[in-house]
Amino acid sequence: MVNIKDMSEDEDELYEHYAFKVEKGQQPLRIDKYLMNFVENATRNKIQAAAKDGSVFVNDVPVKSNYKVKPHDYITVKFEHPPHENLLVAEDIPIDVVYEDDDLLVVNKSAGMVVHPGHGNYSGTLINGLIFHFENLPNNSSNRPGLVHRIDKDTSGLLVVAKTEIAMAHLSNQFAEKTSEREYVALVWGNVEIEEGTVEGNIGRHPKNRLQNTVYEGEEAYKGKPAVTHYKVLERLGYVTLLSCKLETGRTHQIRVHMKHIGHTLFNDERYGGEKILKGTTFSKYKQFVENCFKVLPRQALHAKTLGFEHPTTGEFLRFSTEIPDDMRQCIEKWRNYAKHVG
Repeated sequence: MVNIKDMSEDEDELYEHYAFKVEKGQQPLRIDKYLMNFVENATRNKIQAAAKDGSVFVNDVPVKSNYKVKPHDYITVKFEHPPHENLLVAEDIPIDVVYEDDDLLVVNKSAGMVVHPGHGNYSGTLINGLIFHFENLPNNSSNRPGLVHRIDKDTSGLLVVAKTEIAMAHLSNQFAEKTSEREYVALVWGNVEIEEGTVEGNIGRHPKNRLQNTVYEGEEAYKGKPAVTHYKVLERLGYVTLLSCKLETGRTHQIRVHMKHIGHTLFNDERYGGEKILKGTTFSKYKQFVENCFKVLPRQALHAKTLGFEHPTTGEFLRFSTEIPDDMRQCIEKWRNYAKHVG
């Protein structure tokens, strides 16, 4: 016989992995389809299996995968184990260290490497490598060792990592106060007409697709956080443009969201629609050319090229720069040749 105390203890064993509040304008939609838009790396089969096992709840009641979500539903997904990103395992992963001293290190992250563990990426991340190679890294406010800032999985480039508590506080403050320098190189769809400009638009979660962010303006501005990106044309390559983008703020997907907002989605940025042919002709030869570019660069065309900050101990302003990686360089070269022959 199971008493009430035992039952409550069993319930306490469930750990929340996801929680979503359904928007008020949501049309009725099967919960397995709904969750596919909100959970990264989730397949419909995985979601259906979780529902079958009683792990998907709506308003604290377990539901099956054919449940139709309604506005204001509160959806949670709970399992018997804690989220994997809380379980950090040291892994012998090679890290490209550009600079190192007693206080910090600067690393050049390759495209495809996730910065910290999260849903669907529990190993092979930069943090797994960092805790293998460096002992006693200080935790940031999210309990992530050494991490001062982050860049997206498929973005390459420079990151600074703190090795002491003092360095963590000092560097984090510089990013918060916008005194650090971050310059990215981006290849975007379309001819960016003005030579340089600034995009200002509050960034927040997309209401219909949680894997995307979007710009909120006017009366809806309160739904996002202030974000400012300064851009400058480096080279016009026909149906695409090479840009330098300097971040004043550091919101998630900031350059990707801001560029899409002004009509210049990043080249091959699948999450934001840049993997489609957004500009150009209808010739099949051109389509084949673009497909070849996608094969050469199977990710968004974004590289964190320059990073500058004040050293937390010496007070000296340090600036680091790294070459554009081969995949992006080859793609740019292809467009350069194409623009010559067409222009």
